Amino acid sequence: MTRERKFGLTGAVPPSRWPADSLLRMAEGSAVSLAVSTADEMRELGRRLASALAPGDLVILSGGLGAGKTTLTKGIGDGLGVRGPITSPTFVIARVHPPVSSVPADPGPSLVHADAYRIGGVLELDDLDLDTDLASSVTVVEWGEGLAEGLSADRLEIAIETIAIGAADAADPDDLAGDMPRAVRISSVGQRWEGIELPLLGLADRL
Repeated sequence: MTRERKFGLTGAVPPSRWPADSLLRMAEGSAVSLAVSTADEMRELGRRLASALAPGDLVILSGGLGAGKTTLTKGIGDGLGVRGPITSPTFVIARVHPPVSSVPADPGPSLVHADAYRIGGVLELDDLDLDTDLASSVTVVEWGEGLAEGLSADRLEIAIETIAIGAADAADPDDLAGDMPRAVRISSVGQRWEGIELPLLGLADRL
């Protein structure tokens, strides 16, 4: 993955940070596959995705332990400009990260970060009342495949697969596989994503 810009860790990242020729136009039901080499690149991918996210959006993350789901969510939080730290919510199940903004009248959406790893089924997920905050927040659900789709007909589904080479670097407790490369597939579901531009060109291996 080629980084085009450097990003700070506070304040929302506007779409204008990326040049127009880096934008990939999505369509309902489209998908893009990326190769991500490091945890830093995974976090940057989250920042890029955040530039296209809006209140009411749902992102469902799937992948094994240490695949990089929380690292991607940290990048989304960076891009949205929300209050941290963002950590794995496994034992808390869900956390709300409010926006940090110098413009009180337009603070941007909160980030609802949920983890369905210990959820036994759709009814238990319903008990969390995630749909209560859905309209005003960006909601990211780790381990949400097969459980969280009912929250919204429009969503991004992101599958992360770790490509094992050499020894793992477990320096990040939220990302047990460290800097192993990943294959990331981003799929758009619903009319919300028709014509939406994601700043991913130059990163995509294939469509």
